[in-house]
Amino acid sequence: MISLGLEGTAHTFGCGIVNEKGEILSNEKSSYIAPLGKGIIPTDAAEHHSKVKEEILRRSLEKADITMRDIDVIAYSAGPGLAPCLLVTANFAEKISTDYNKPLVPVHHGVGHIEIGRLTTGAKDPIIVYLSGGHTAIIGYTEGYYKIFGETENITLGNVVDMLAREIGLSSPGGPYIEKLALKGNFVELPYTVKGCDLSFSGTLTAAINKLKRGIPKEDICYSVQETCFSMVVEVTERALAHTGKNEVLLVGGVAANKRLQNMFDVMVGERGGKLYVVPHEYSGDQGAMISWVGLLSYKSGWSSNLKDKINPRWRIDEIKINWF
Repeated sequence: MISLGLEGTAHTFGCGIVNEKGEILSNEKSSYIAPLGKGIIPTDAAEHHSKVKEEILRRSLEKADITMRDIDVIAYSAGPGLAPCLLVTANFAEKISTDYNKPLVPVHHGVGHIEIGRLTTGAKDPIIVYLSGGHTAIIGYTEGYYKIFGETENITLGNVVDMLAREIGLSSPGGPYIEKLALKGNFVELPYTVKGCDLSFSGTLTAAINKLKRGIPKEDICYSVQETCFSMVVEVTERALAHTGKNEVLLVGGVAANKRLQNMFDVMVGERGGKLYVVPHEYSGDQGAMISWVGLLSYKSGWSSNLKDKINPRWRIDEIKINWF
C-alpha cells in the first residue's frame, strides 16, 4: 500500500510518498519566502502553493518512480494552520482524489510531526516536545489520545524566534539566523515564566525587543532569548517526565533543529537515565512525508475524521483518536 500526502498549512507546500513499510519514497517541497523583516502573508503563501502544487506533485511522483495509478491513499493537512493555505491544499487533494478515484484522508498537521518523528527515530512511547511556528506543546500518548501536558499560554517559541528575527531585520523563518547570532552572544536577564507545565513567552519577547532598542547587541539578545526560552521548555518537559514515568523524549517541529536546544535536552534526559530522540533535520520542518505516513496509518486503522468541513484552522491535537499506537 502506498500513500501520497500533501502538506500546506503555512509557508511550505510539500508532497511526500510513503509505503506501508514506512519507506519514504519521495519528499518534495517548495517554501514561500516572506518579505524581508515581515512575517507570512497568508494570501501570498496560498498563491505560492497554488502556483507550485502541480510541479511538486510531478516531482514527487517522478522521484518515487511511480504514477498516480500506483497510489492507494491521498492524504492532506487539514489543520491547524492558515486558512487560505489549508484550502489550496485541501482542494487540490480533493481534485486528485476525485480524478483518480482514490480514498481521501484528512490529517492533523501536529500528529504528522509526531509520527514522522517516531518513524524516523524509533522512539516508542516518548514525551513529545513539539516546537514550531504554530505550536509549543509538551505531549504524551495516553488512553488513545495525544494528551497535552503543557503548552504556551500566548505566543509559540517559533513565533518568538521569527518575531525577534524581524525586529533585527531578518526574514522568516528566523531560527537559523538567531541560532547563528547566539553563538557570539553573552547573557542578559530576561523574564522566565513557567506555570506548572504551561509556558508564557510574550513577556520574554517584549523585554528582549526593548533591550534591543536600547542598544544591547543583537548577539546578546539572541543568546539570552535562546537560553531563557529553551530552559523553560526543558523544565516543563522534565516535569512531564516525572508525572508520567516515561523515559523517552522526542523533539519534533522546525525549532527542534536548533543544536543548543538539543544539547540542553540531552543533558536533562541523560541525568534522568532516559533517552533523547531528535527528528532528523530533513523531517523537522513542514513536509509531505509526515502527512503521507499519518494518512496511511489512519486509513489502515479505520480512523474517521470528526471534521465538519474539509479544513479546521484551529484543530487541536488532543481531539484526534489515535487508533494505531
